Amino acid sequence: MNALDDRNSNHPQSGDRIPDLNVIANCCANRQVGKLLPNAFYIHICAVSHLDPLLQEYEQRARSVAPKLAKHTIIKFSTDKPKISYLFYPDFDTDPHPALQASIQVDLQTLEVGYRDYSSADNPPILHRKETFVSQNYPLYESFASLTRAQETIGLLGNPSGIGNRQGWEDRLAQYRVSVEGHELVKLGDFLPRIERHKAAIVRHDLSRPVRLALEAGLFVPDTNFFDYGCGYGGDINRIADLGYVSNGWDPYYSPDTPRIAADIVNIGYVINVIEDQNERREALIKAWELTQKVLVVSAQVLISDSRRGVMAYGDGIITSRNTFQKYYEQEELKNYIDQVLLVHCIPAGLGVYFVFRAETTAETFRASRFRSRTTTPRVRVPLKQFADYEQLLTPLMNFVTERGRLPQNGELPQEAEIKAEFGSLRRAFQVILQVTEPSEWDEISDRRRVDLLVYLALTQFGDRPKLSQFTPTVQADFKGLFGSYKQAGLLADTMLFSLSNQEAIAQACHHSVIGKKLPNSLQVHISAISALAPILRLYEGCASRTIGRLEQANVIKFHAKKPKISYFYYPDFDLTPHPTLQMSMQIDLRDLQVIYREYEPDEDPPILHYKSALVTPDYPEYESLVKLTFQEEDWGLLDDWRSISHLSGWLKCLEEHCTMLKGYKLSRCKDADPYKLKVLRSAVQSRQQKRYRTKGD
Repeated sequence: MNALDDRNSNHPQSGDRIPDLNVIANCCANRQVGKLLPNAFYIHICAVSHLDPLLQEYEQRARSVAPKLAKHTIIKFSTDKPKISYLFYPDFDTDPHPALQASIQVDLQTLEVGYRDYSSADNPPILHRKETFVSQNYPLYESFASLTRAQETIGLLGNPSGIGNRQGWEDRLAQYRVSVEGHELVKLGDFLPRIERHKAAIVRHDLSRPVRLALEAGLFVPDTNFFDYGCGYGGDINRIADLGYVSNGWDPYYSPDTPRIAADIVNIGYVINVIEDQNERREALIKAWELTQKVLVVSAQVLISDSRRGVMAYGDGIITSRNTFQKYYEQEELKNYIDQVLLVHCIPAGLGVYFVFRAETTAETFRASRFRSRTTTPRVRVPLKQFADYEQLLTPLMNFVTERGRLPQNGELPQEAEIKAEFGSLRRAFQVILQVTEPSEWDEISDRRRVDLLVYLALTQFGDRPKLSQFTPTVQADFKGLFGSYKQAGLLADTMLFSLSNQEAIAQACHHSVIGKKLPNSLQVHISAISALAPILRLYEGCASRTIGRLEQANVIKFHAKKPKISYFYYPDFDLTPHPTLQMSMQIDLRDLQVIYREYEPDEDPPILHYKSALVTPDYPEYESLVKLTFQEEDWGLLDDWRSISHLSGWLKCLEEHCTMLKGYKLSRCKDADPYKLKVLRSAVQSRQQKRYRTKGD
């Protein structure tokens, strides 16, 4: 039989027989042209005719279903799975290390086609050793090979895992103080290159990250006006204007004639990291601050791993291959720089993004608001005519106590006069509310508000704790109403902060937490449940988020019990699937504030989440369904070996071995499963259920 059943068909069908992967791998290994890596083989399109006929036929199967192949440059044969990818490097001939612009991937088994666009990526994959992709009769073969020999001579191509992307390659060039011009290696001396700052501007298709964070933080209130200092192409100006705000901006290159005017919110986004002159960098930050009436948003590139970034070491930054300067900060270094230049205490909004408030009272109110837990107004449980007659009048009082955890002081509640006219005092009015609701629920709200303030106040000890007069009257009243005095609140906060020095206390809090997924050395919770944790754990996480900032998309937090570390995880499909896969993680070491960031690609066999019901509180959507699913998965033996199912491939293998399909929040058996195996599996389920019921009864 022919290796390809569809040899004579122009349109192969899904499920048609394809060669064994071992055969494909052997053909790739025995090639005369092309670049072979452990799990893939790459070849330029002009050299396909040099391949084994079987590989050519195999590739034709993919080509017959793949669209948009007019400009593809490289063909990738995966040797560990039945897939072929078409890679687009439009500058293959002219750029010594061209960047990947797009890719098309074809699954030879299912004939499914995927497309990925890299054209706007900040750090795209790049090519090395271009001569390996082509045959020796390629017109530029010797030029490519000569460059590779020169790079190998000085060790540039060693440890190839670190240079597969543009940024890593620029790092390597910086270490060796060389550059690549055309297809020649150039040793850099101590000359001063011409810095072309305007090339650092980025064409964006959405709001920049700093401005988006300011919008999400509620800084844009009605009638706010906005100014972008160093606006580049002006994308943020236009998009903020589209939202209905007065919006202007200035840029020394793209908009030099626009007047620099004062505004409520001023953004200096990724500007100070592209100015190579330290005095000029400082001046730019000061000028932006002088224009700020309410909030300055400052952002810069930051280091998120141990590796250094850049191309050529220059001053306290680097110069890229495009002759743009980049200064990469440590997160705490950036905070210190802003604080020292502007004589302020800036507030982290995320990695490399800080808010600087003009009014200290506004700054402290914002800081305190970041630690406020969610509460809901207790519902009416006991019908009472006196309350029913005045429910509309008493609702604002109920809402106020829910929000602040205390009764209003004179003048704080707009409806105060009307309530006093009916009940004599706000306290008497609240007694009526207590008669129809559960008093313990109001006590719990007050306790939560106390913890909110204590966590916030404990964290202010890392800087200069504000005086009571630096808070708004409302927050001042919170301290008096909930603690008796600001001094007493400070003493309690310091006691709480001191407890963080005891790692065993952290471990015990993780172990005894009623919320969260417990592992031997950690506790994981959904971000919505953080306010339900013990105060010491909230404070523990606050140390990380206050200093560095949370991974902004994070929806799961991991508390390391044995080491002072916090990790943030982003599961894009957390609310869509019972077992979401991990896309991004960020770990913060609280000892030295080192940040380690990782991003998982879909084909990297990402970690997968189990026991999702344990991460959330009972009021979370679909909570009951999640609990029932967990019980069912335990009964079916799917969760017995959590190490083996920690990644997607292991979980899929486990489902297959147990003849199981997962539809929504319910398990079902595969229809084509072996009857005898199903009988054994069902017997095991019954055994586990009986054991669980006996344990519950005990």
